[in-house]
Amino acid sequence: MRTSVQERKTRETEVKIELALDGGDVEISTGIGFFDHMLNAFAIHGGFGLKVDAVGDLLVDCHHTVEDVGIVLGKAFGQALGDKSGIARYGTFYIPMDESLAFASVDISGRPFLVFHAEFPQERVGDFDTCMTEEFMRAFAVNAGITLHTRVEYGVNSHHEIEALFKAVAHALRMAVGKTFEGTLSTKGSL
Repeated sequence: MRTSVQERKTRETEVKIELALDGGDVEISTGIGFFDHMLNAFAIHGGFGLKVDAVGDLLVDCHHTVEDVGIVLGKAFGQALGDKSGIARYGTFYIPMDESLAFASVDISGRPFLVFHAEFPQERVGDFDTCMTEEFMRAFAVNAGITLHTRVEYGVNSHHEIEALFKAVAHALRMAVGKTFEGTLSTKGSL
């Protein structure tokens, strides 16, 4: 089974993540309600088993916790994928959520890169600063070693836009990590 357990402890946060790419239990606790909701949606829509236990300096704000969860989750993805042999490698998905539409496209390439296009009309959703959506996606993509393109096509409600984005990324990843080939899908012979 493609799994990973990763931990990170700093003066600002303590994060432990257990990831199973092929499914399993989902238990999320970061102290940030909306972020927990997004990670739960990410796991369910991606078909991933995911346990996240994060404690951070939320008295400052949510930045360190959200970014560090992205770092640790990215490292878990990278490790769980191993040598990446047999995976579809690419995935692209659109998710509509009420008035919002979001897009994500991923290449599990070993070349980390994020393209992020979204403007959120509200600065916060609960205790989550909407600008942290991009920080999370960047931390995740860089540490997973993936190329990730994301875009909110349109919308007026930041909750809907961000949720559609997390779900689009989850579905794109679900496609990309799917086992469909023998060997490695690369003209180079490796990723």
